[in-house]
Amino acid sequence: FINFLSFKIIEFIFVDIIYLILKTYNSIFNFSSQKKTILTLGTFNGVHLGHQSILDKLKKATHQGFYESIVLTFFPHPRMVLNQDTSIKLLNTIDEKAELLDKFGIDNLIIHPFDAAFSNLSAEEFVKEILIDRLNIHKIIIGHDHRFGKNRTADIGDLILFGKKYGFEVEQINAHEIDEIAISSTKIRKALMEGNIKLANQFLGYSYFISGKVIDGKKIGRTLGFPTANIQINESYKLLPKNGVYIVSSEINDILYFGMMNIGNNPTLGENEQSIEVHYFDMSENIYNEKLKISILEHIRDERKFNSLPDLQAQLEKDKLFSLNYIQNLK
Repeated sequence: FINFLSFKIIEFIFVDIIYLILKTYNSIFNFSSQKKTILTLGTFNGVHLGHQSILDKLKKATHQGFYESIVLTFFPHPRMVLNQDTSIKLLNTIDEKAELLDKFGIDNLIIHPFDAAFSNLSAEEFVKEILIDRLNIHKIIIGHDHRFGKNRTADIGDLILFGKKYGFEVEQINAHEIDEIAISSTKIRKALMEGNIKLANQFLGYSYFISGKVIDGKKIGRTLGFPTANIQINESYKLLPKNGVYIVSSEINDILYFGMMNIGNNPTLGENEQSIEVHYFDMSENIYNEKLKISILEHIRDERKFNSLPDLQAQLEKDKLFSLNYIQNLK
């Protein structure tokens, strides 16, 4: 597994150099192509190793550009609309998902608004009006357990029959792969909520990351010798790891910086609101109002309340030493 993971991480970095061609559409109705297309659809939450195996199938099925590849996904998450469930936390924001998919050589990403009208399309309306008339599909790659159409009444068997009627192929993703994807997603969420970054990153095939804007803070960190960038994440549905201190990295102006991040409520300062603060080592750049991507490498410790600011400062020095040793070993 470790050898496979190492290969996937190397491949992930390599394809980042090659593929920067993803075209993104915010509606099915904005897409058009003269070529026939190969399509897969789903939430692709996390774009983890299980999803990446499907993306590999999709990419290979295009026969080096004879067809165009499409990933079709929806936002808001269908459960947010159909079940009015606003508590859902996702591994990626929409922008983060697009960034990840861009690295796998996919031609097109369609993020279609999921609403009541769309959910009321019958199975055949979805096939004829969307897949055929709008997306011009040659083949769909789909899970064996996929259900679609109003009230999710149609299944893979119906899709195969529609394929024969309308002239497109259906490639089933086997049950084992689907189970692995579901298990991986569950394990990633659980690991992040437990602060087990190493396990989460193993299932993802890359370092879990958050994206946010640097905003003004109370500047208490700099009085302790640890100035921090306060990160604002606008997407409330983004899943954060459990409160605690983490080793992180960010590429800023083409330079890779390492640092420590605290997610929590700053109990030593008597605060209640959750905040995200990053202290970068050996960085003097002004990054206010910059949008940063923060890759999370390892969990150092849980957040806790200290008796005084000097006690907190002493612990931060220990955290820094631990982090620098970790980074040295990483290099």
